[in-house]
Amino acid sequence: MSIVYQLNQLGLRLPPAATPVGAYSTWTRTGDLIFLSGHLCKRDGNIVTGKVGPGGNLDSAQAAELAELCGLELLATLDAAVGLDRINKIVKLVGFVNSTPDFTDHPAVINGASNLMVKVFGDEIGRHARSAIGAGSLPLGAAVEIEAICETD
Repeated sequence: MSIVYQLNQLGLRLPPAATPVGAYSTWTRTGDLIFLSGHLCKRDGNIVTGKVGPGGNLDSAQAAELAELCGLELLATLDAAVGLDRINKIVKLVGFVNSTPDFTDHPAVINGASNLMVKVFGDEIGRHARSAIGAGSLPLGAAVEIEAICETD
């Protein structure tokens, strides 16, 4: 079963692949590994901004939905880079949450992207190592940013 078919079955649609906004590439490859730059959460092409946690404008559940949007952004870049059916393993995700100082549930937020990878690729390919980090701010005020390392053929 193709990954695009799986996305359709899940009712998910990939956004257009991201383009760099600075002196970097959205992805680079060395050997069989693809490193994806940090991708911001976007809804309808617009970056979703905000702070997660007490005193912020987003809660964990809302931020987890934004992490899933970051995951879709990552998948769009992977698809443009090599094609989703050529991904052998999602090796690692690193997620950053624009959070208030008292917020400590960063892993629950980044689960939005992690769960997406498992739903799309299955447990064997989609389950990965991960870091979930709180940040005082993120580029352009984004609520969530996620980068990835993937293995391809």
